[in-house]
Amino acid sequence: MADIIQLLPDHVANQIAAGEVVQRPASVVKELLENSIDAGANSIKLIVKEAGKTLIQIIDNGKGMTPTDARLSFERHATSKIRSAEDLFSLNTKGFRGEALASIAAIAHVELKTKQDQDELGTLIEIEGSTIRSQEMVVTPSGTSLSVKNLFFNIPARRNFLKSNNVELRHIVDEFHRVALAHPDIIFAMYHNGSESFNLPESNYRQRIVNIFGGKTNEKLVPVEEETEVLKISGFVGKPEFSKRTKTEQFFFVNNRFIKSAYLNHAINSAFEGLLKEGSHPSYFLNLTVDPKTIDINIHPTKTEIKFDDEHTLYAILRSSVKHSLGQFNISPVLDFDRDNNLDTPYDYKSKNSLTPTVEVDRSFNPFQEEKIGAKSGGFSAPYKKESANQWESLYVGLESKGTRTEQTFSEVEFESEPKNASLFSEEKEIETTQTTYQLHNKYIISTIKSGMMILDQNRAHQRVLYEGFLKHLTVKEAVSQQLLFPLNLEFSSTEMEPILQLKVDLEHTGFVFSSFTDSSIEITGVPVNVPESEVSIILEQLISDVEQEVPDSNFSATDLLAKSMSKSLAIKTGQSLTRFEQEHLVNSLFACKEPSVSPTNRVTFITMSVDDFDKKFM
Repeated sequence: MADIIQLLPDHVANQIAAGEVVQRPASVVKELLENSIDAGANSIKLIVKEAGKTLIQIIDNGKGMTPTDARLSFERHATSKIRSAEDLFSLNTKGFRGEALASIAAIAHVELKTKQDQDELGTLIEIEGSTIRSQEMVVTPSGTSLSVKNLFFNIPARRNFLKSNNVELRHIVDEFHRVALAHPDIIFAMYHNGSESFNLPESNYRQRIVNIFGGKTNEKLVPVEEETEVLKISGFVGKPEFSKRTKTEQFFFVNNRFIKSAYLNHAINSAFEGLLKEGSHPSYFLNLTVDPKTIDINIHPTKTEIKFDDEHTLYAILRSSVKHSLGQFNISPVLDFDRDNNLDTPYDYKSKNSLTPTVEVDRSFNPFQEEKIGAKSGGFSAPYKKESANQWESLYVGLESKGTRTEQTFSEVEFESEPKNASLFSEEKEIETTQTTYQLHNKYIISTIKSGMMILDQNRAHQRVLYEGFLKHLTVKEAVSQQLLFPLNLEFSSTEMEPILQLKVDLEHTGFVFSSFTDSSIEITGVPVNVPESEVSIILEQLISDVEQEVPDSNFSATDLLAKSMSKSLAIKTGQSLTRFEQEHLVNSLFACKEPSVSPTNRVTFITMSVDDFDKKFM
């Protein structure tokens, strides 16, 4: 029998490795940014066109490479970071596998320009699909410039799996944020389609967070500092009242490397227990410094997941540190007794003797005398005069004693009747009640029907009613707005502004009126009818959350998404008490909808139980 196992060609092996390393343009951005940091650069520029599908270029002022190193950098498993297997457990660099450039070169057109400071000329290498097209000497600044063009040009199937430009750009921005937050001492700049998206100067960690997520972020941050033999923690957590519906502001960095850890995230959520609203997530920007020998980074191709030797200890330290910071800055409630600071002894009186107050009593004071001038007590005097008991007849002056007046007065007196106890069994003469709906546990509405009974979920039913109403307004484009007395200013980060700008026209069709837009804020002068001003920020946050979670591509309906998001925000919540009129109105409105049986998210809105079902229960 012939042998069937054979070695794969290098270009095929590189494409397979690219499938692990390069999932989308954001993966290329991450690898190239980390290479620039490992090269010692203190200024990095990222240039992107068409969300990275056409061009991704990284320009840095690092130490550059020699012509030989530049050629070897595109070979598989060629790296300057490690020499032996033991080096994997003492890593202080971002990359170490030597797969990134080889994988990227296998699926794109790559152009590399690099030069070291001591050299007069640099090196230019052009590669197409793992094939080196040219290598020559060129004039170029010190450092490295690497351009990745036409990503997945030789793998059309992979290119078809890419999402819309808005979605892919959002992933690139996320990777840019992760690298920029981990290194506040490096200057970063990002350009998309020729316009500047970010320009981050060298700063401290707090200022870097503010530069990325907006000026209002500064007042939301609570510092966290802790240092033990096992772990050093530094960074910030967000105040509970500024929690978000998305997890976009959750960052863990271990030894300046961004990681994802559901276990450590649970520690943060545990520290915030009882402080967050349902469905909200805390914000945190935490740097964890541990011994490199106690972690294993080499367990995931993208290196975003690592393994700790002692996770339980890290969990306990992280949870207690965050909880301590929240209590230290009076964010979380602490066990303490109310004390008035005004009762504290001033420092000036600390060494003085206390004086016992004296009380003077006039023992000759008699209130039953005709007239008496009160004795002096406490430095003031008070006159006192007692009316004579012989003048009691004056109390009845002005009262008429005529019998007719007395009879007339008493005839107008109404006596309170005793409350009537309702009979267990109503008499036939009593008027029958007309109530047909009842509210159960402020969650369900029970209504009688001919065949038996209907149980309706008030939240889902109201979502359906609002959803079809918003769809009608968005389609007809004739929504009514109510003007605000004072404009409403809302602050958002640049990434959060994107979905709002994308849906701006549809929001205006529902009744919103925007007076101005900036990079990090919007001003609203009008809102849809029946939408309270306090709910506007909640609606927009819910909209941003829905866009993030559904990750809509070019095929999604912005109108449908907006209607779903607004109906979810404004619908009657579970636990809200409704009057009898409101209950009946909700039932009638639901069955006036085109699809009353399901909510906008395709969940059942009501169930029915017939009389036969009840009869079976009593058998």
